[in-house]
Amino acid sequence: MRFSHSLIAWILIGLIAGWLAGKVTRGAGFGCLADLSLGLIGALLGGWIFSKLGIFGGGFLFSLAAATVGAVVLVAIARLFAGNK
Repeated sequence: MRFSHSLIAWILIGLIAGWLAGKVTRGAGFGCLADLSLGLIGALLGGWIFSKLGIFGGGFLFSLAAATVGAVVLVAIARLFAGNK
């Protein structure tokens, strides 16, 4: 039961981070579904980036910050490959 709650929390944080990344990066992302997907993957990437930088913490705000950083990095990389449309 605890695993399902943590999985739901991880998914919600990733979705919020994707939405924030879409807003932070020039005000427009790749669309709702793509931004949310990037947020979910960015949650993993952000956690890895924070751990490599020696930044550790816990709680909702820390997790959201890490996920948002990861999502913004992913959106920036995706824009390099997608180019301007």
